[in-house]
Amino acid sequence: MERDQAKPLAPVSDLPSSDDGEVALHLKQVRRKKFVKCFGSVAALAIILAVVIIILIFTVFRVKDPIINMNGVTVTSLELINGTIPKPGSNISVTADVSVKNPNVASFNYRNTTTMLYYYGKVVGDARGPPGRAKAHRIVRMNITIDIIVDRILASPNLVMDVRSGMLTMVSYSRVGGRINILNIIKRHVTVKMNCSMTINIFSQAIQQQKCKRQVDV
Repeated sequence: MERDQAKPLAPVSDLPSSDDGEVALHLKQVRRKKFVKCFGSVAALAIILAVVIIILIFTVFRVKDPIINMNGVTVTSLELINGTIPKPGSNISVTADVSVKNPNVASFNYRNTTTMLYYYGKVVGDARGPPGRAKAHRIVRMNITIDIIVDRILASPNLVMDVRSGMLTMVSYSRVGGRINILNIIKRHVTVKMNCSMTINIFSQAIQQQKCKRQVDV
């Protein structure tokens, strides 16, 4: 028996094959392409979604200022002496028809409304309306009754001139504060103010002329 025997060769199946290496490389490249493609699709979808959200924010979801209007004023309970001068100690009731228009896609929840009347810079009457809610693209109307203190009007040196002309010149100030909330994402507090100058006919007890200016604070 020979001492030195030749070592057996390794089986052919155990030897690395160049075809197996190429297949593994190909599979790796395929997986990488799929990952890149998937990542690109997700990124493109995220960009499209962001663009859509931005467009909605600046168009459909853009917060618009509520609009307050003084639709009309009715004078009641006006007691006159000799048909000209308001009776001392009496009150003049003025009912203001106020509306709040909400042009937004979300509701406008407002707090107590405040309306005040001025006669040559002095407060002669005020009133508060209850809180409420103006739904999207809706108009809420409310009647606010204001009791004017006649004695404050009688104390004004301008009353004699107004009585002679048959007209009382007054200024109203209305204020509505609230919040607009769109999908709990866009929240905005707004305060709508309106100043109206009006001329009241003493004899017909009607509003002869009225001019209003609006202002919105955010």
